[in-house]
Amino acid sequence: MKESFEKNKKGILLMVTAAVFACLGQLFWKLSAGGGIAWLFAGFALYGAGAVLMLFAYRFGSVSVLQPMMSTNYALSAVLGVLVLDEKMTTLKVAGIIVITLGVVLIGGGDEE
Repeated sequence: MKESFEKNKKGILLMVTAAVFACLGQLFWKLSAGGGIAWLFAGFALYGAGAVLMLFAYRFGSVSVLQPMMSTNYALSAVLGVLVLDEKMTTLKVAGIIVITLGVVLIGGGDEE
């Protein structure tokens, strides 16, 4: 059981890192809408790196535990929207981030009983 947890832990770390890369790639795409071709290509590179990390992550756990870790992307996108794009953080967004985070934590516990 401990071996399974350690394997899942590595997969979770890789999957959350993949989510961060994908989120940053999407942010760069948004920034490229102002005409910056460099932002566009940087976004492709980051998003692609996230996809590759995702593939590696699947070696270290079950899809039912690892795939939901990508939802951290939603929470990070909301935070980056506020910090980088001057978007507003509403009470509903905060509640959504809390729910997503709780779900990720509960699912991250694994599929072992």
